[in-house]
Amino acid sequence: MSDMSSDTSYRVTADELRQFVERVERLEQEKKDLADQVKEVMAEAKGRGYDTKVMRKVIALRKRDQNDIAEEEAVLEMYKEALGM
Repeated sequence: MSDMSSDTSYRVTADELRQFVERVERLEQEKKDLADQVKEVMAEAKGRGYDTKVMRKVIALRKRDQNDIAEEEAVLEMYKEALGM
């Protein structure tokens, strides 16, 4: 009886594991699809004359805390002054 119980437990675990793996695979595909869409938008922006390298920096800055940005910019200015830039 314990063998049968163990087999049933394994099947349920295997089914659950398969479900988790398949969910992750679907999410990975969605992530790839989204990345492709971002590339298309950037290509369109570049075609309109926008600097996509700068756009990516702006996007990264918008994700960050404003205080962190201000502090980093202040330190950058101080370093540039020290180097005569």
